[in-house]
Amino acid sequence: DVGMIQAAHLGVGISGQEGMQAVMSSDFAIAQFRFLTTLLLVHGRLSYFRLSRMICFFLYKNLMFGITIFIFNAFALFSGQFMYNDFYMTLFNILFTSLMPLAIGIFDRDVDRKKCVKYPSMYKQGQRNENFNLQAIGGWLGLACYQ
Repeated sequence: DVGMIQAAHLGVGISGQEGMQAVMSSDFAIAQFRFLTTLLLVHGRLSYFRLSRMICFFLYKNLMFGITIFIFNAFALFSGQFMYNDFYMTLFNILFTSLMPLAIGIFDRDVDRKKCVKYPSMYKQGQRNENFNLQAIGGWLGLACYQ
């Protein structure tokens, strides 16, 4: 059991009477086998959804920020003039760079937990990589260029 858990991308150990070796070498530990459904269908799906959304937002934010600086420098004839004050750059990096992706990563939820268990076919979005493929990333980057 321990060898399979360590070889897997994500190891799940079930604590039981056989001992705690599998649980100690796993990434996640559950008490009963029935909790595996919730772990995969609810937490796994939401983790994929939130992480892909957060990374796309991070790329969107950085491209949008870079485009504004580039356009300003083009109008300033690439003179090296500062567009933003240092205080605003720090404030931007604290508020918009760290807090917004964290808020999206923590609070973003597209469906209820009960619907994830009721309709397990929604888990296939992650298997098909629908939220983090070239089309989705291109949509976010296109939106950044448009705005």
